[in-house]
Amino acid sequence: MKNTNTQKLSTANRGRYVLISPCRNEASYMRQTLDTVVAQSRQPTLWVIVDDGSTDETAAILQDYCRLHDWIRVVTRADRGHRAVGPGVIDAFYAGYQTINPDDFEYLCKLDLDLHLPPRYFEILMQRMVADPLIATCSGKAYVNEDGRLASERHGDETSLGMTKFYRVERFQAIGGFVREVMWDGIDCHRCRMLGWKALSWDEPDLRFVHLRPMGSSQVGIYTGRMRHGYGQYFMGSSLWWMLATAVFRVTEKPYVLGGLAILWGWINGALQGKPRYDDPAFRKFLQGYQMNALLYGKRKAIENIQREYSVAQK
Repeated sequence: MKNTNTQKLSTANRGRYVLISPCRNEASYMRQTLDTVVAQSRQPTLWVIVDDGSTDETAAILQDYCRLHDWIRVVTRADRGHRAVGPGVIDAFYAGYQTINPDDFEYLCKLDLDLHLPPRYFEILMQRMVADPLIATCSGKAYVNEDGRLASERHGDETSLGMTKFYRVERFQAIGGFVREVMWDGIDCHRCRMLGWKALSWDEPDLRFVHLRPMGSSQVGIYTGRMRHGYGQYFMGSSLWWMLATAVFRVTEKPYVLGGLAILWGWINGALQGKPRYDDPAFRKFLQGYQMNALLYGKRKAIENIQREYSVAQK
């Protein structure tokens, strides 16, 4: 009887998806995201937007859209006095998540409010997931406007991007959701692979979105953002060899040379201070094994090896 009820619930909710958007002081960008979600070929069943203590026109803009679309819901949090990334963003995400019943949806997406999405974005992601049951999380690719032209943010194909994390609900629950720390958007993808599932993204015209705020920046400055990323790699469990390779890889990205060095310093500074790391030795061993294979054979081959080793039968 239990299996029958689960099947009925799954059938009833097939194709239903919920967006959860943490935001704070996004008045400069959010209308583009709001308008491009409203214009989607497959609109969400529900969109929960968490206003994380905004002090600009964010709240007023959200109310305008709520009046026009009954599937948009706003959760308001008190102003903490500053913008928070990493754990702060995920805390805000969970403030929205706790207002829904996840079992009412087949998919969920953590969506930022500084994006311009193509019109069939969510429709195509769901089509890809239907076609491949092993996909746990996926996304398109992020581009930024540089001097009037779109430039790729150069994310790897082996991750779903943190600004549009699209998940099967059951897989999101199986990995324990997001870790409330910097690098949450890398840890989740590796945990999916540990369970034999796929995390990936595609660089195709219909899945390319514009990131209106540059990746790796922060409210303090881009170097602070890069150092924060390096610390996040330290927390996650990345090896020093991996970080050295990352610093070299980033030499050709703005800010040239110094950006990669800032990432490396973020890792080294965390190590020198003896800061805590992600408290899962099995995960860290898995991660460093993947990183070594990626350095030796390339990421694609490393992922293929993982899928052979960790693949599980999916019903």
